[in-house]
Amino acid sequence: MTDGAPSLSRPFPRWARLPLAVGFGMLMGLGAAPFDLWPIALVGCVGAFWLFLNTPKGILAAGTGWAVGFGYFGLSLGWIVEPFLVDAASTGWMAPFGLLGLAGGLALFWALAFWGAGQSRRHPLAALVVTWSAAELARAYVLTGFPWGLVGYVWAPSPGIQWVSVIGPHGLTILTLAWAAFSAKAICTPSAIRAITVALVLAAILGGGWLLTPPQQDLSGRPIVRLIQPNAAQHEKWNPAMVPVFFDRQVTYTAAPTQIPDSPRPALIVWPETSVPVLLHRAGETLAMISDAAQGSPVALGIQRAESGNYFNSLAVLDGYGDVAQVYDKHHLVPFGEYMPAAELFKRWNIAGLAARAEGGYAAGPGPQLINLGPLGLALPLICYEAVFPQDVQRAPVRPDMLLQITNDAWFGQWSGPYQHLAQARIRAIEQGLPLLRAANTGVSAVIDGGGRIIASLPLGEAGFIDAPLPLPLRLTIYARTGDLSALLVLFVSTLGLIRFKSNKAH
Repeated sequence: MTDGAPSLSRPFPRWARLPLAVGFGMLMGLGAAPFDLWPIALVGCVGAFWLFLNTPKGILAAGTGWAVGFGYFGLSLGWIVEPFLVDAASTGWMAPFGLLGLAGGLALFWALAFWGAGQSRRHPLAALVVTWSAAELARAYVLTGFPWGLVGYVWAPSPGIQWVSVIGPHGLTILTLAWAAFSAKAICTPSAIRAITVALVLAAILGGGWLLTPPQQDLSGRPIVRLIQPNAAQHEKWNPAMVPVFFDRQVTYTAAPTQIPDSPRPALIVWPETSVPVLLHRAGETLAMISDAAQGSPVALGIQRAESGNYFNSLAVLDGYGDVAQVYDKHHLVPFGEYMPAAELFKRWNIAGLAARAEGGYAAGPGPQLINLGPLGLALPLICYEAVFPQDVQRAPVRPDMLLQITNDAWFGQWSGPYQHLAQARIRAIEQGLPLLRAANTGVSAVIDGGGRIIASLPLGEAGFIDAPLPLPLRLTIYARTGDLSALLVLFVSTLGLIRFKSNKAH
């Protein structure tokens, strides 16, 4: 039986197609934090497939895909306006253009997917699963990539997210879209077998995820780590009157007694991204104060540094003697936030990057690197945005013992952005089976184990620190071994199958 000509398909007014598509996309967006309404998001995904079946092909199919994407990205990425409002007088006018441009631009990937699937007359649903999954994979890489809010992340609040440890985020996206496509088929041509199959596959995704969830570790006797959260609002962060307030707050937290009774000093103290208010080569006295407060504990901290006319967003490690033992430079920078593509062109309109320290923004570091934390093992540093990219974590020179993220989520405001960023950090931990330490300026700071379980955290918008035992790394996951190879293989074989079927029909 083919995917086409469903019994419930019938023409409906063209004016209704656009709002329906946007509406289904927004339902999908409700699966993202802080909503976490994954069942409703799945309904939206099924609705998108149903609408595709009820849409004439060609440009109308592309328009339907674009509208679904616009609804999805417009809702889930609503936090993108926040950076523009930090200095509203200068950049506030860009906020609506930023949201509309980002949502509309990302929706083009989905428009292309719907258009491509519309070329298949006999198996449009299967074709859409392939093209939509391929579009999400492309979104993770094209123009430096932006894999924020992949379709597969809809399972993040549920046990189903554990499948990323086996098939990765793109494999889970394929599985999600395949389930939604079959569900749409079951709606269009109802049968008991199809309904039972839909329910059984859903149960398998959730039940399999529950079985894949690693048991909670016994953390007694494990080294203690401390995460510092100064809660410096972005509009105050570099205010000369407030800089010493936030710095002194972090020094006080660093020197504070351990929160866990009868425990030694923390084996590692972590400050957030750009938490030191001076450049590294001028920070001698500042780092000495931090080291004195740490009382012999190593400190990993976010700091900016300059070299040969370039500025870097960096993580530096102070050893127990206060010396800078290691430095990591962020390599995956935020376009328009940390560097300006075509900087000379935008300079003509006096448009500069939101977080640019110097003309043209930050320079990129050489790539993923490990830092040695002594008895704690090797850590892979991730500065803010870098935790969004599963492929960057895969590129670590060797498997680390932990992931170490420092971030300044004050840019994201106090609503959805910080929670979505946290959710994606959890997914990186699950993918690799590794603990993740996350120090965030305004929150959410958290210690996360290799199963994505939050061991300890500080709420968003609260100043303080947390002490928690460092979880152990789990066994090497299948995804850590294979990366996106399985997803690529599925898409390749599926594409060949569709092409061969079309070729056979032509003959």
